[in-house]
Amino acid sequence: MTDEFMPGKPAGVAGLSASERALRKAVMWVAILNLAYGVVEFTMSRLIGSVSLVADSIDFVEDGLLNILIFFAVAWTLHRRARIGHALALIILVPAAATLVTAVLKVLDPSRPAVIPLTLTATGALLVNLACAAILVSHRKRGGSLASAAWLSARNDAFANLAILAAAAVAMGWDSGWPDIIVGVAIAYLNADAGLKVWRAASRERLESKAAQA
Repeated sequence: MTDEFMPGKPAGVAGLSASERALRKAVMWVAILNLAYGVVEFTMSRLIGSVSLVADSIDFVEDGLLNILIFFAVAWTLHRRARIGHALALIILVPAAATLVTAVLKVLDPSRPAVIPLTLTATGALLVNLACAAILVSHRKRGGSLASAAWLSARNDAFANLAILAAAAVAMGWDSGWPDIIVGVAIAYLNADAGLKVWRAASRERLESKAAQA
């Protein structure tokens, strides 16, 4: 862990290092991008009846809120940051649960969503997530569990968008909603895995904080 994130530094915006100020700026831009496209994707998901787009739009909104929370939490001490890291891990799991519920409901009527709108929307989502990942890539190993949470979410979302595009391609030759349902469940798994990684990172930070205070 670099000296910018040592537990002894003063809390508050005035005590932030250059790295922490840069991280705050990065996560705020990522939050804006996520929230804006989340509205677009959710609207389209309702119009064409896509499980994967519903799941991904929820994930966009969750990522936007997560990055706003990180924006404020960066100014906290390592001990408080570790505590919020545990909370963020739980937040990441929310889209996983929501996706599973949506998928179960879709099983009752596994109709195929409109392929062209699905493809265009997923392509737009991929571009947004790649932009977010590019913004966060230089911070992912220097900001502890907070930056890790933001980076993992952006990375996983990009993978999810590729999977949605693959499902759309399969659906062109298979008039079924099952590819869309399967991708939705896969997105749930990615979020669950990210949540566990962030939880472990936050647990390490808590142990470091206790060791520094001993």
